[in-house]
Amino acid sequence: MIRTWSPSGREWVLDEVVGSGSEGVVYTVEHRPGLVAKLAPLVAEPEVHRLRLDSLVRQGREPRTVKLLSGTPSRLAWPLETLVTSTGVVGYLMRDMRRAFLPFERQLLPTARRESLPEMTWGTALRTAASLAELLADLHAEGYVVGDLKPDNLWADAEGRTGLADIDSVQFTDGRLAFPCRMRSPGYTAPEGIDSDVLPDRSSDDFVLAVLVHQLLMGGLHPFHGLPADGTPYFSLDDNVRNGRCRFTDPASVLLPRTAPAADLLPRRLRSLFTEVFGRSGLTDPDSRPDAATWARALRAETRPGRLTACDRDDLHVHTVERPWCPWCDQQEHGAVTWGAPRTRSGPSEVSRP
Repeated sequence: MIRTWSPSGREWVLDEVVGSGSEGVVYTVEHRPGLVAKLAPLVAEPEVHRLRLDSLVRQGREPRTVKLLSGTPSRLAWPLETLVTSTGVVGYLMRDMRRAFLPFERQLLPTARRESLPEMTWGTALRTAASLAELLADLHAEGYVVGDLKPDNLWADAEGRTGLADIDSVQFTDGRLAFPCRMRSPGYTAPEGIDSDVLPDRSSDDFVLAVLVHQLLMGGLHPFHGLPADGTPYFSLDDNVRNGRCRFTDPASVLLPRTAPAADLLPRRLRSLFTEVFGRSGLTDPDSRPDAATWARALRAETRPGRLTACDRDDLHVHTVERPWCPWCDQQEHGAVTWGAPRTRSGPSEVSRP
């Protein structure tokens, strides 16, 4: 057990470790099942981090942030109160996202989906993508930049609602104080931030949003996944980003297994947005990228009645009505199962029948 104290002098006892990252460790809080606490023993500048947390706690009570935190379940694991240990390690209390959500990666990995979300379909993935875009658009509208947007700090539920944790790394200003985000995550960094000290902005978040939406809708496939088709050695996803190797915008640039989902399974309006982000203009001109609000509108439009259908072989094989045959059955013929197993339909459906 770890004893901590808030600025008011109240003692909070931290118990079991439930997660950890590059700078912090998350613990359960004794006698408070709805809360967890994050301590940051490895943060580079403890005093700056303390100022950041104090500012976030204060801003959590201001109108712009209160609006972000409204609703049930809360979409943000916002710092509620700062904590300090007897040895001076700084941390904060936050809501336990596990009470309402599952880790976001459960929606990206086929095996995890089948175990945790057996009823999930491509329609659910669309709703999750739309919810994530809406959350990001709301944060941007209030002056916050996530900066280190990635599956590890995201949460989602079976209805497609999303949440964000690791709020202590977001980029924001508080009066004359500026709190930058210098975190970088391989595969989830915009081109201008790869091997660079350039600070992220909203367009950086918009690039990573498109990556995450692609993964959700393509069964977990990263848009820059693949071996270089020209024989160049594969180094990393970031190297593929730098060199524009993307099956979606340049099919001849990468080699993918036959089990990869078909590139044409997406509706036209979403294909157009992906082309804007992952094509040459999106890679070199951040301002040209569609913003999160644009993504939210386009994704919500694809969830409307009549926009989804399911094949006759498997009710979990939901896809856009723009595609005349089932992409998931095609994928199964190549030995991959992305969505569930055949079952008997019961109750109301999210899809229409062709």
